[in-house]
Amino acid sequence: MSMPDVVDVRNELNNEHALHDCDNNDQQLAHDVNDALGSRKGQELFDHRLKARMPVERYASDYNMNHKRRGLALIFNHENFDVPQLKPRAGTNVDCENLTATLKGLDFEVHVYKDLKLRDLQKEVERVSQMDHSDADCILVTILSHGELGYLYAKDCQYKLDVVWSYFTANHCPSLAGKPKLFFIQACQGDQLDGGILLASKDRTETDSSSSMTFKIPTHADFLIAYSTIAGFYSWRNTQKGSWFMQSLCHELAQHGRKYDLLTLLTFVTQRVAYDFESNTPDIPMMHQQKQIPCTTTMLTRLLRFGEKKTF
Repeated sequence: MSMPDVVDVRNELNNEHALHDCDNNDQQLAHDVNDALGSRKGQELFDHRLKARMPVERYASDYNMNHKRRGLALIFNHENFDVPQLKPRAGTNVDCENLTATLKGLDFEVHVYKDLKLRDLQKEVERVSQMDHSDADCILVTILSHGELGYLYAKDCQYKLDVVWSYFTANHCPSLAGKPKLFFIQACQGDQLDGGILLASKDRTETDSSSSMTFKIPTHADFLIAYSTIAGFYSWRNTQKGSWFMQSLCHELAQHGRKYDLLTLLTFVTQRVAYDFESNTPDIPMMHQQKQIPCTTTMLTRLLRFGEKKTF
């Protein structure tokens, strides 16, 4: 089955992004860029890079989550698609509503986008990346959609996740440098199934259920990407209750979001998905009694805790 071409509309931004790639320690390069443009734009963009400041001490164990705002949470909710072979994602609105309420409870400013085409999705991500996040703790992006190995779907076509997160690297979004950039992906990553394995229980009873020094950081530091399933595998969604991953994520964030650091919370999310869920499709034997395991990729450099926000 042929798939739609991958669309990437970032080319029109290449000139500006090239400016952002200047090295902070090379003042001459900034002047060269300025001369090439024949205007003040090069120096202004370069000076903007110099305003990136580490929001905590160099070896602090925790991220600074005491800014005025928690930050933006963007939810890209995809239910219906223009791609013929993609069925509507029944149950995704339940995920979206539950996640919205959960994130608001953790002091995020939540923005929901429904069934965006890729160009519109990228324009919104670009707009947000160009905002000043200096008074925010972090940013969070959730994508609820169909997917396959290496790709996600907008309403009209497929794309790679780096189309989204690359806008928030430290060189492109300096006001988020040194701050957590969190991505939660509810989507299949393939069509393989995990039948699981039976384990004998050890128990008799079973249940049913800021420094003055300057220093560089990598441009891709402080990202976390949590996928609902591992590469190549199916991701399950209940049409009434929502996806297994989002159910578990919302439960852990709501119940323990201010108690544990994020990686601990995601460990419990993985545990909940792995142990508490199993597909129930007896009319389709190959899909019956299947399991799922989430997967987290982290480049976080500190512990992240969603403590109570102070009143300013």
